[in-house]
Parts: sequence; structure tokens; C-alpha cells
Amino acid sequence: MKHNVYIYILVMAAVIYLIRLLPLTLIRKKITNITLRSFLFYMPYVTLAVMTFPAIIEATESIWSGTAALLVGAVLAYFGIGLFGVAVSSCAVVFVVELIIRSFS
Repeated sequence: MKHNVYIYILVMAAVIYLIRLLPLTLIRKKITNITLRSFLFYMPYVTLAVMTFPAIIEATESIWSGTAALLVGAVLAYFGIGLFGVAVSSCAVVFVVELIIRSFS
């Protein structure tokens, strides 16, 4: 069993190394394709969004309070409210919606 752990670590290290090494060795010239450049530019934002949005919705007791906080936060961020204001407003929305849900159940 202990021997298998070292094999797993070795395979994981090789995969991570190859993922980082292959683009450096295979792509020598500047990427001029607009579509590929756009894809590579937005990839970190999409990855972060895919990990964050489900966590926002599922972090509360009810899916409705998480969804309401996400919508309010997105609207406030769109209108230029700072991070602190968006966070406080989203927390307040979760609190109010959870109170409303508890009062009806």
C-alpha cells in the first residue's frame, strides 16, 4: 500500500510537469489567432466563475437565499459598488431571505 502512494505522487508530478512544460516547448512563436488569444485570456475568469458560483448558491440553508444574494451582488457590482459594499449587501440579502423563509415554514 505504501508503495502505491509513491506511484500516485510520481504520476501526479509528471502530469503537472507536462501540463506546464508542453506549452513552452510546443509553442515557440507568438499566438496571432484572435480566437485562441481570446480563449486563453478569458480562461482564468471562467474557471474561477465555475468554481465560485455554485459555492455561492449552495453555501446557505436555502438555494433561494444564495441565488438572491448572487443576483443582488451582480447588480451592485455592475453599477460600480465596491467589493465591501457588495459583500455586505449580499450578506444582508441572505439574512433577510432566510428570515422570510423561516417565518413561512
